[in-house]
Amino acid sequence: MARDGAVYACQSCGAVQTKWSGQCPACQSWNTLAEEVGARPPGALAATKATRNRGLQFQGLESDTPAPPRIVTGVDEFDRVCGGGVVPGSAILIGGDPGVGKSTLLLQVCASAAMRGASCAYISGEEAVEQIRSRADRMGLAKASVQLAAETSLRDILDGLKRDSFDLVVIDSIQTMWSDAHEAGPGTVTQVRACATELVRLAKKKGVAILLVGHVTKDGQIAGPRVVEHLVDAVLSFEGERGYPFRILRGAKNRFGATDEIGVFEMGDVGLREVKNPSALFLNEGGERAAGAAVFAGIEGSRPVLVEFQALVSPSAYGTPRRAVVGWDSGRLAMVLAVLESRCGLGFGDKDVYLNVAGGLRITEPAADLAAAAALASSALDVALPQDCVVFGEVSLSGEVRPVSRMETRLKEAAKLGFGRALGPLSGLPDGGGALPVAGVARLADAVRRIGDEIWGQLT
Repeated sequence: MARDGAVYACQSCGAVQTKWSGQCPACQSWNTLAEEVGARPPGALAATKATRNRGLQFQGLESDTPAPPRIVTGVDEFDRVCGGGVVPGSAILIGGDPGVGKSTLLLQVCASAAMRGASCAYISGEEAVEQIRSRADRMGLAKASVQLAAETSLRDILDGLKRDSFDLVVIDSIQTMWSDAHEAGPGTVTQVRACATELVRLAKKKGVAILLVGHVTKDGQIAGPRVVEHLVDAVLSFEGERGYPFRILRGAKNRFGATDEIGVFEMGDVGLREVKNPSALFLNEGGERAAGAAVFAGIEGSRPVLVEFQALVSPSAYGTPRRAVVGWDSGRLAMVLAVLESRCGLGFGDKDVYLNVAGGLRITEPAADLAAAAALASSALDVALPQDCVVFGEVSLSGEVRPVSRMETRLKEAAKLGFGRALGPLSGLPDGGGALPVAGVARLADAVRRIGDEIWGQLT
């Protein structure tokens, strides 16, 4: 029989039940309900005399008190993703695969902010202080005035943060923290939720910015209940493909800035190096462009990024052709292949199709449709696109090439990197033709015909 006041929380999704069962009714996971002693069931919050007499105080939107300035850490790529710097009193959750460089990034952020006058603390529940010092010495950050601590007890951490005043605090990681108010072990849903709630409350009360490191599951999702992602003000994902030195910091949620910004870093022997011009990083500048390659002029947040799409179309050796894609949506690839077959007369039914985005970058915007289609058509026809050509445009199911946003910005970035022409939508071109001459196409069949006939002298 369950003890009085006990509820059961799912260790997979965080749903709370009043009685135990073998399967969670919310996420259908088996053997994930764990008992929480001392917690009240939902709706059982008792009203005290203090809460009855206090009343609710409303305030207007206008305020005479100016907002505190953002904490500019000095790591420009990190500040860009945060929206121009870290907002005082905010809580930011940073997730990523093991070994991708989360601790390295946050140590650099702390050290850089400390060198600019901010009071910073780095609290680790996974490493000893000497390990952190050794890494800081290897990265050349030993002289930064960052306060270090190795602690997992939430009570001791809160007492220390209340006693000393800090502008920026890193908690590495939230899964290692534990509160003595709960019987569950560290890393469980109960502990992660309780520790995150207390730390976010402290951030709002004292105006200190707290950066929480979150572990990820095998599916790439941040471990623990989604309530942690709802509690914090920003959720950042630190991504990186194995075998590539590049790391992408991407915003998934941000209450103080855009959520489509990215920061690009390169991992080296002495830490992470900021990449100011990611377009030059993701492009292959050696030799002539091979058949099946197309340079896409994309937009990531507020910055233009040029990246190469690589496609390979080969005869299938088995009865079922294979479709493999890296860095792009597989459903989008299936749609583009269907349009190429139905509207352009290119057959892929008996061929294997491989599509790759060079450099480990993941592209999500629809403007990449035409670049992927051009790479596939170039490989199928065995005709290389011109070396100085960039491609962008959205493809509809009818085969129409639709205009995309910020076309002038894409063309300016391509011109800055030495490109001389572009293949894009016929409509929506900037006045005056833009920074580059654009071969405008109204339908995907026109683009395929232009690629196959190598008609590049007459740009329309």
